[in-house]
Amino acid sequence: MSKVPAVTDATFAQEVLASETPVLVEYWAEWCGPCRQVSPVLEELADDYGDRLRIVKMNSDENVVTAAAQRVMAVPTLQVFQRGELVASIVGAKPKRALAAELDRFVQ
Repeated sequence: MSKVPAVTDATFAQEVLASETPVLVEYWAEWCGPCRQVSPVLEELADDYGDRLRIVKMNSDENVVTAAAQRVMAVPTLQVFQRGELVASIVGAKPKRALAAELDRFVQ
C-alpha cells in the first residue's frame, strides 16, 4: 500500500492548503516516465520524514483545475506548501539525496 495518498481538485484546499504540516505535492501523469522514477523515492521520503512532512500526489491529467491554478507546466513537478503558501517548486526527476536537501529547509 502506498504511503503517498492522492489528492484531487476537490480535496486540494483541505488536504494541502489547510494543512498545519508542510506538504509536498507531486504532480504526475500516467504516461510520464520520470514520474515513475520519482514515485519510489517519494515513498522512501514519506518514511524518512514521517509526521514532519506530508507527501501527496495529484494526477495532473485528471485534476486540471488545480494543476492550472498552480501553474504546473511539466510533470513531474514537486511543490512544497507551508501554511497554505507555495514555498518551493522543483521540476523534473531528482535523486533522493537532492530532494531531501531541498526538503530539509522546510522540515523541523
